[in-house]
Amino acid sequence: MAYDRYVAICKPLHYGTLLGSRTCVHMAAAAWSSGFLCSLFHTANTFSIPLCHGNALNQFFCEISQILKLSCSHAYLREVGLIIFSIFVALGCFLFIMLSYVQIFRAVLWIPSEQGRHKAFSTCLPHLAVVSLFVGTAMFAYLKPPSISSKSLNLVVAVLYSVVPPAVNPLIYSMRNQELKETLWKLAQWVLFHQQ
Repeated sequence: MAYDRYVAICKPLHYGTLLGSRTCVHMAAAAWSSGFLCSLFHTANTFSIPLCHGNALNQFFCEISQILKLSCSHAYLREVGLIIFSIFVALGCFLFIMLSYVQIFRAVLWIPSEQGRHKAFSTCLPHLAVVSLFVGTAMFAYLKPPSISSKSLNLVVAVLYSVVPPAVNPLIYSMRNQELKETLWKLAQWVLFHQQ
């Protein structure tokens, strides 16, 4: 998404050549393969550690950090290795996204019309907000000190980075649709009218 926005705003005349089907296939393959490798390593680690503190988690889904708490052995090397690999992959994606948006914002600030700047920002900001929510809460979940860890906080943070971004994506990206805006406005008016 960030590269698509970058090419559309910074190099609009080269959009067809820079973002052809071959480039899209390569980017999708890179995203899928990195996600597959991360999940493969986490799954292999999960099945290779002995559990001696039961098998009940204080989460609503199996997360590697919670599973490692049930381990008999000290799996710190595995955990550190997985976290380093995951951080490397996530940091690479995050840096790519941030560099794209720095270039986008630099180009947008040179747009002479206020309407053009508004249109460019309204295209980019929803994606940046969802990415920031996901990355920020995931970093907090995995890098927070154990002293501030609690069941309820872990649950809230897990929901924030695993459920909220995919749930709000369709809403955020469809908010540019005028028909949806009008429907939501009518629904809000109807709700307010019937509450009185």
